[in-house]
Amino acid sequence: MLNRFARTFFTRLFTPLAKALLKAGVSPDAVTVAGTLGAVLSALIFYPQGQLFWGTVAITVFIFSDVVDGIMARLSGRHGLWGNFLDSTLDRVVDGVLFSTVAFWFFTGGGDPVIATAALACLVLGMLVSYARAKAEALGFDCNVGIAERAERLVALLVMTGLTGLGLPPVVLLVTLVLLALASLFTIWQRVETVRQQASATAE
Repeated sequence: MLNRFARTFFTRLFTPLAKALLKAGVSPDAVTVAGTLGAVLSALIFYPQGQLFWGTVAITVFIFSDVVDGIMARLSGRHGLWGNFLDSTLDRVVDGVLFSTVAFWFFTGGGDPVIATAALACLVLGMLVSYARAKAEALGFDCNVGIAERAERLVALLVMTGLTGLGLPPVVLLVTLVLLALASLFTIWQRVETVRQQASATAE
């Protein structure tokens, strides 16, 4: 959902930067790797110390590399299977680190194991959302459905974690994570049901 509505805006915003990087000889893959390292290091440095707001700011800056590398790939004609594979794989790394570092903080200095558990539930269910689509597409099915895709999960986590760092009551983050976990669970069901229907139609 957010992917469809936001991509046009951000494509226009970051196209000049993408062109400048290509002109400087930077490859899309380099931007993908650099963005991943930046987001991961930001999460590992800031979140475990309870610096939720500044950690979110730093992570968000690097997350936008996911848009920039895609623009660069299209402009340079390098938009192929390898880039898609690399981008998707490193996205899973970023997702895992973000949710696990939030959980780490609330298990330790944050002193709220319920929020930490909810973050881990979102992590596991989010991975299942991604896996269900990847496996379905590997088998030749169309599985691009669901209400909790990666963009929605990241926006919900980053916005509410950042606001919690500014003083928003942690219970709001908890409610957000619980709703996100439920949305992810529903998305898994949507994808399983979609594939089941397609498989049944193919067998007839």
